[in-house]
Amino acid sequence: MNKVQFRYIKTGICAFALLATMSCQSDFLKEELTTQRSNAYYSTDEGIQAAVTGAYNQTFNVPLSGEVQFATTNYGTDEFHVGGDGSNSPWNNYDGGFKPIVTVVTSNTIAAERAWDTYYVAIGLANQIIKSATESKSTSNAIKKTALGEGYFLRAFNYLRLVRQYGAVPLKLSVSTTVELEFTRESPDKVYAQIIDDLSKAYDLLDNTGGPAKITKDAVAHYLAKAYLSRASEINDAWNSSTKAADLAKVVSLSDEVIARHPLANNFGDLWAYNKPNGTNESLSELILSAQFSDNLLATNFNNQHLYFTARYDDLPYMQRDLTGMRPFSRLAPTYFTYDAFDQVNDSRFWKSFRTKSRLNNGSGKYVNGDLGLMFIINSPSDTRFTKTKYVDEIVYSKTNKTVPTVYVAHASDGKSLVQDVRFPSLSKHFDGARLAINEVRGYRDMVLARSAETYLMAAEAKIRLANLGQGSYDAALPYINAVRKRAAYKAGEDRAAYTDGAAAYVVSQSGQNVNINSFMTENSYYESNNIPVSTTATALEISSINSLPAQDVAVINKLGYTSTYDKMLCLVLNERTRELCGEFHRWEDLSRTKTLVARAKAYNPGAANNIKDYHLLRPIPQTFLDGVYSGGKPLTSEQKTAMQNPGY
Repeated sequence: MNKVQFRYIKTGICAFALLATMSCQSDFLKEELTTQRSNAYYSTDEGIQAAVTGAYNQTFNVPLSGEVQFATTNYGTDEFHVGGDGSNSPWNNYDGGFKPIVTVVTSNTIAAERAWDTYYVAIGLANQIIKSATESKSTSNAIKKTALGEGYFLRAFNYLRLVRQYGAVPLKLSVSTTVELEFTRESPDKVYAQIIDDLSKAYDLLDNTGGPAKITKDAVAHYLAKAYLSRASEINDAWNSSTKAADLAKVVSLSDEVIARHPLANNFGDLWAYNKPNGTNESLSELILSAQFSDNLLATNFNNQHLYFTARYDDLPYMQRDLTGMRPFSRLAPTYFTYDAFDQVNDSRFWKSFRTKSRLNNGSGKYVNGDLGLMFIINSPSDTRFTKTKYVDEIVYSKTNKTVPTVYVAHASDGKSLVQDVRFPSLSKHFDGARLAINEVRGYRDMVLARSAETYLMAAEAKIRLANLGQGSYDAALPYINAVRKRAAYKAGEDRAAYTDGAAAYVVSQSGQNVNINSFMTENSYYESNNIPVSTTATALEISSINSLPAQDVAVINKLGYTSTYDKMLCLVLNERTRELCGEFHRWEDLSRTKTLVARAKAYNPGAANNIKDYHLLRPIPQTFLDGVYSGGKPLTSEQKTAMQNPGY
């Protein structure tokens, strides 16, 4: 949605930033000469607004224009492992290539410093906004309230990402007017204190105008609740005891406030029913904050996430690449935890999040375009119908009585699994059929950053944690969890085999693709997978008691060996986050802060299982930073660099 027109603010960006890389120093000098604009510009109302625009872009859009977002949040978890392309496999596998200088696999490999630099450049912009708006003599609320509040939020947002990824980090709260080389890492308790202070100021300054395109009071409340919840989590247990109970109470009150103004969309599928840029799914009441993209080809950044979750299909018989099949970069494959975490019969969310059928679009012989060309059967582990993981021209599609050229089965008696051939149904939440051409990487759809379904689950987690402290009962979490699960159930009269995703936006694409070669199919494999009669009755998913958890959750609890009520309930809410938020760029930080990352990756991630260690709960401090900073007027010694680095790296 193009409510915010993004312009790239380049002038002075390196001067605002914290030593992103040493080369940035010369770039800054070059930019000053090129633009002939001094930092005095950012003291004007126009300059302050320009800095806000640049900070939005740097904070929300830049990470989504490439691979850094999924590499730092989806890889290396229980939800996804490496798909067919291992360009960023070190981020998933925690192997010898994952270190302060990440080993380059291909030209697409994300360097260790990419996320670090991105966040600190944004912090530099936020510092300028805060300074300029505070010092401004303007009487305009657009400057003294909105811009200032946005500056505080943007600084806090980026520091929240930093502390959750790296732990202790340098706190840079002022504008740099000269090159600065001496920095120290501040402890997480100080970083969290600053984040909460900034968000509290933003909360007092902002109203609820302009969401989800603009930062609103509710967006601040959501992230303030997230900051409190994170501070109260296990990774901070060495120092958070004095603030934990109060923090968790604030999570609940802030979440309740946001939930009251952001009712859930009626149907989970409504969130992903993208059929054109700026469509209705981009302004639903559930949405709290979204990164804004548009089909204006003069924009600096585009949403490229449609590329990375897409599995190869164009190398299979009778199939060819097309606009609606997406360009399959095949970076992320769902794990078996992701397949099996869902109640595949009663929970609609899997079937509305993953593409399990594709139209045949390169027909010949007995096959014509429009036949079923590819199917994934995501069946129960207890299903004994299938002897093979892959079937070629054997399984008959009932609607045409033709065999399906390629069928993959999740659970078959041959024991091969979808991991061996790395074939998988694509997560389709980010698909974009409005793109200009088949091989076009530039996507237009907005990216949801915060929605109230997550707010419900944060409140539920806070209730679980409070019960563990002896304040309230574990049952108090269930109304929040059940609100999300109730929406996830099938409604009376709903066609469970119906499917759509963002490929439906092909109708507004200027690609000129003949619809006859569309691989997008408005049908899923629900019935083939579940092997049940057709039904249009409503299903029920609510949990009646903490002593009667869903079978899918009990299986995970047993596999991970949890016995205490607290561990079981935390496991439940983390599983529910997968079912609701899978692929929405939260997972690594959630597992890291709860210190469940290692156990879950060992249990469910085939690439990470043999390598992940306890020290992987934090990322390596980039070598480029360590090589660039000074102490006492001199570059750090080898011993000083080791002392500044996170343990294990």
